[in-house]
Amino acid sequence: MPEAIGETGFDRVLSFTIPDRDARGRCVRLGPTLDTILSAHEYPAAVRNLLSEALVLCTLMGSLVKDEGQLTMQAQSNAGPIELLVCDYRGGELRGYVRHNTERVEGLGANPQLGALFGEDAFLAVTFDLSVTGQRYQGIVPFDGATLSEACEHYFRQSEQVPSILRVAISSDGPHTIAGGMLIQHLPDGEEGRERLHVRYDDPDWEHVAVMGGSVRHGELIDPSLTLEAMLWRLFHEEDELRVAQGEPVFRGCRCSVEHYREVLSRFSENDRLEMRQPDGLVHVDCAFCSKVFELDM
Repeated sequence: MPEAIGETGFDRVLSFTIPDRDARGRCVRLGPTLDTILSAHEYPAAVRNLLSEALVLCTLMGSLVKDEGQLTMQAQSNAGPIELLVCDYRGGELRGYVRHNTERVEGLGANPQLGALFGEDAFLAVTFDLSVTGQRYQGIVPFDGATLSEACEHYFRQSEQVPSILRVAISSDGPHTIAGGMLIQHLPDGEEGRERLHVRYDDPDWEHVAVMGGSVRHGELIDPSLTLEAMLWRLFHEEDELRVAQGEPVFRGCRCSVEHYREVLSRFSENDRLEMRQPDGLVHVDCAFCSKVFELDM
């Protein structure tokens, strides 16, 4: 093991590269931040697990965005018990929310497959907002697979043309939940940030990295006594070079505030705002992400 090893545990992204294999990756283990987000609503077990997986995936994918850009994941359905799943990540700020039919979800058990949660008409939308250039990129794919992780792999394969593997594990113990994940991608010839015209899914370097990375055990992803650096070393210690770098801390970053909602409501006409007022004369705004209610005199 290298002499200098970090101590990346909960709620911080760890990035890594394997230069000789043209591979890059991210890993994260969410703990207190995840508990904070989940505590905003009394979610059934199946919804807690779904949102936990989505938040890990959003963190892994969002940490690839440079210059304080934002990644948003959204899944919608008109037929399943899950009506809306949305989460976003921006520079360490993470938030998420699920709108669902509680009775229908509870009839499915703790770990139903995506098809049972969303129905057949569901889709996954992944949006990258680049703050510096103001550009927005969005990919929309149907759910392909039994889990969100498999759906995101399909997104990278179809929309980004980047060979990728994603692994996520979740453990719940009463009010506390731990969720860990790892993303590994192949960048042919080190072409990070450039168009990949000749993607080879059978590249021997990628096949090697995919086998090694795919062998990570669920217990390793969520073991609080195992640093992320140590986990990566177990997987890739035979490589000539493994570079790791601690990334940004992850925290619940709901952006709701009185000032924000005042600015939003100011865009409506006076008559519209009159119709929004409750019997107490105030406009009540409910933030779905953090479950706070703001009472505004507008």
